[in-house]
Parts: sequence; C-alpha cells; structure tokens
Amino acid sequence: MKSVSEALAGRVPGATGILGKNGQEYNQVCYITDSTSRGKATAMDGASLRKARLRKNWTQAQAAVALDVTQAYLSMLEKGRRAPSGPFVRKALKVLDLPPTALPLQLEQAAMPRSLQKRDFSAELGALGYPGFSYLRARRQRNPAQVLLEALNEPNLDARVAEGLPWLALTYVDMDWDWLVRNAKLHDRQNRLGFAVSLASEVAEGKNDSERARELRQSLEVLENARLVREDTFCHDSMTQAERVWLREHRSTAAAHWNLLTDMKGKDLAYASQ
Repeated sequence: MKSVSEALAGRVPGATGILGKNGQEYNQVCYITDSTSRGKATAMDGASLRKARLRKNWTQAQAAVALDVTQAYLSMLEKGRRAPSGPFVRKALKVLDLPPTALPLQLEQAAMPRSLQKRDFSAELGALGYPGFSYLRARRQRNPAQVLLEALNEPNLDARVAEGLPWLALTYVDMDWDWLVRNAKLHDRQNRLGFAVSLASEVAEGKNDSERARELRQSLEVLENARLVREDTFCHDSMTQAERVWLREHRSTAAAHWNLLTDMKGKDLAYASQ
C-alpha cells in the first residue's frame, strides 16, 4: 500500500486535480489508511500494549494484576483478539505510563457532530499539559489528535485556546498524523492544520529542537499538497469585514501561504520562549 504522502503527491491512482478559485489547483485524493507509513503513534492496539508491558519488565500475570484484569483477558488484548475498552485504555495509560496519543480515536464521519453545550477546549488543553491552562489539568484526557481536529473545526475559538493549538502539534509530534490529515481533509480543515503545524515548526526551530522541527516539516510536506485555495480564518469566522481587510495586508507569510486571516505568529506565542 502506498503512503499517504505519496497519494497526496499524486503518485498513485485516485489522486485527481480540481480547479479552485482563479484557476488554481489543489489535490483531492482518496483516503488511504497506512498507520505504519511514518512510524507515528496510533491508538492503543495489542502490539503497543505488549511493548508497554515489556518496558516495565512485567510478565503478563504481573501486568494483569496491576491492570485489574485476568491474564487470559490481557493475553487476548495483546494478540488482537479483543479490542481494549475506553476505561481499560485510560487505566493502562496510568499503570503503563503511556502517552495520551494511545487514547482511542473516533471513526471518521462526513459531518462532525456538535454538542448543544459549548466545548471547553481550555480544560481539554489543560488536561494534556498546556501551560496556559495548567490549573485545569485535573480534567480527563482525550487523544491530542482528536482535540486538535475538533478545535480546528470550530468556527470561533477563544484567542487563548487558538494559541494553544500549535502547542498540541509541537508537544505531541508522535500523534497519529495519518488519521489527523485524513480527517482534516474530510472536513476541509487542512489549511488550519497546516498553519498550526507551521507555527509549531517555527517554535521548534526557535528552541533549536531539530528533531521535532524535522518531523513537523514532514507533516507540512503532506499538507502542502492538499492546501486549499479558498480564504479562511484560524477559528475566528465572526471577525468583521474591516478586520478581514486589515489582515489581508498585515498577516504573516505563513498565514498568507495557508490562505488564513490571522495575525498569529510563532515567535509571539507564550510557549515559544519557555
């Protein structure tokens, strides 16, 4: 199976060009699942569960006791004969010291559901360790890729929350990018994601974190070929026409590249200097 990056580059059947505004072209591709194509972390499966247990130097019996399950059940999980439940995964995260990227990811949907209640993304960022909302870290964690996607799909976000989204890409660079890019494309949010990753890359380079910057640049290469022509905002659709006119003239090069109306810059983010 070809990798997602190859598909987006148009090197496999199914990648077709579609004309956008002003005759410019962007790629529309079939969605391809290849969780091993870039070696990124995926939601917990049997293999990752077994690796986490072995890192602890535990036998199955020892791990089963710690996880409060039977050895037979744990064996079925590690062999892929049973899918781990949400509660089990959350307990395994604590017991086996797994990152939030091991948490379950929801299936792709044509229309992302919206809650009748306003989502508290600040609490979700705080639960994942974002320093700007560190006082809210007691909230239950969700997979950072899921949080990032759902936040980017919001028409309007508090500015402090929007500033935290590049931090997710920077901090959880091992998240399941194939899933994230595929779903961002499904909801036409690849430009917002590309901009968030661009800012994260700027911060990584500013911190001389070459390895993290390199991995973020790889994600940008995949998103580049899916860039949309249409103008958008970075989760601030309610801005006035006067604000839109001003931002077209004063936005950063990165914002202009991703066709977004925003004045956010990587060097100005609070965590860029931390």
